[in-house]
Amino acid sequence: MVRPEIGKTFVADGIKTNYHDTGEGRPVLLVHGSGPGVTAWANWRLNMPEIAKEFRVIAPDMIGFGYSDSVGRITDKAIWTNQLVRLLDDLEIDQVSMVGNSFGGGVTLAFMIAHPDRVDRAVLMGAAGLEFPLTPALDFVWGYEPSREMMHESLKMLAWDQSRLTDDLIDSRYHASIRPGAHEPYHATFGGSDRQANIAMLSSREEDIAALPHEVLVLHGKADQVIPQEVSLRLGNLITHSDVRFFGECGHWVQIERMASFNRAVIEFFSHGLKF
Repeated sequence: MVRPEIGKTFVADGIKTNYHDTGEGRPVLLVHGSGPGVTAWANWRLNMPEIAKEFRVIAPDMIGFGYSDSVGRITDKAIWTNQLVRLLDDLEIDQVSMVGNSFGGGVTLAFMIAHPDRVDRAVLMGAAGLEFPLTPALDFVWGYEPSREMMHESLKMLAWDQSRLTDDLIDSRYHASIRPGAHEPYHATFGGSDRQANIAMLSSREEDIAALPHEVLVLHGKADQVIPQEVSLRLGNLITHSDVRFFGECGHWVQIERMASFNRAVIEFFSHGLKF
C-alpha cells in the first residue's frame, strides 16, 4: 500500500529523516507542528501542491515525529536545527525560505538565529519561540495519551470549524499516533509533568530575535486556543522587518482552515517580500 506520508529518506549520524521534495525553483522549507499523530504530510498536505507550483518545497518529518527516527527525550531544540542543516547540506541547498508552524515556528526562529545566511525570508504561523504561560489547550495536546476519544478532543483544540473533524481525519491521526514507536518519543519530549519547560526549550532570546535581519510574515488565527495571539504580536514588535496578520474564523490551523488565503500569502511573500 502506498502511504502518502512517506517520501524520501536521508540519513545522518545513523538518524533517518523522512522528507518530501516536490516542485522546482527557489527552495521553501516547511517545518510542521507538534500535535499527536502529526507528520509533514498531514500538516502540509493542502499546501505543498500549491506552493510547489512556484517553488521547490521540502517538508521533513522532524526527529521524533512521523516516519523520521527518534532519539528519546529531547531537551535542546538544536537537535532539530542541526537536522535541518544536515538535510540542506545533503541536498546541496545554500539558502531557503522557511515556514514554521507552532513548534516548527520555534525551530524556525532558532534556525534563523543560528544560521542567518541560510535563510532568505520566513513565515511564522501560530509560532512558538517566545516564553508564555502554558495554555490549557497546549497542555492537553502535549499530554495526549493514545485513544480515539483523546485524539478527537486534541483536534478540537486545534480547529475553529469543528465540522472539519471528520471520522476519517480523527481515525487517520489516531492510527498514526499508535503506530509502533510513535507515541513513546512524543510523550518523552512533550508529555512530562513540567510542560512549561517545553515552551522554554522552544524559545529564543528576545535580543537574538530582535537582531534578525530577515523579512518575516507572522500569521495567527484569531480563535487560536493553543498559542496566544500575544506571542505573534510580540514577535512582530521584536522583528524589525515584519508584518503580522490575523485570520478570522480560524483556530491553530491557518494552513488548513484558511488554506487559500494561507497559500496565496506565502507564495506572494516569498515572491515579492513585504512589498506585495
